[in-house]
Amino acid sequence: MSAEILLNQLDSKDFAGIVTFESGATSAAYLSPDKTRVINRLRAIAPKEGSTAIGDGLALAIDMAESIPNRKKVIILLSDGVNNAGVIPPAQAMQFAKEKGIQVFTIGLGSEQPVILGYDWFGNPQYATLDEKTLQAIASQTGGDYFRSVDDRTLTGIYANLNKEIERETEETSIKDWFIILGIILISSEILLRYGRRRIIQ
Repeated sequence: MSAEILLNQLDSKDFAGIVTFESGATSAAYLSPDKTRVINRLRAIAPKEGSTAIGDGLALAIDMAESIPNRKKVIILLSDGVNNAGVIPPAQAMQFAKEKGIQVFTIGLGSEQPVILGYDWFGNPQYATLDEKTLQAIASQTGGDYFRSVDDRTLTGIYANLNKEIERETEETSIKDWFIILGIILISSEILLRYGRRRIIQ
């Protein structure tokens, strides 16, 4: 799984956790410096189909990040669709992150060609959609960056370079500078393996 690349690149002092979101949001792995444990939890996430509660997922990740004080906090939000579930609007969750000084990097999972999810009662095709505008706004307003992935190769490349994009803070009391980053990966559960190598959108 591509997200493992980023987890393996994190410093030993970095904390990482996972929040999944579908019709609601759930903590799949609580924040821990044990990257092996987090990766095992990541691998255990089962593919699902359903709604996408981006706002709820981001809000839960913010709460998780705030549980460990005095650390630089970064959230990586990965989604393949439009927010169509949950109780917290993405704009509100974005404002929470901004107020807390949490940097959010967003990744939109799309495809070069339209992907049909199914058909309605009248036989009309229903296409997967990606709300890039929302993901771009979240990244822009919180000091992060937006990336778009159209296949496994581009997603792997994004994760491989994300660690370089994150600005680290130095520890003033240490003779040798060292960094602490709080990485949280948000994954829209519905996208995992749903399309295999043909992951989504417009």
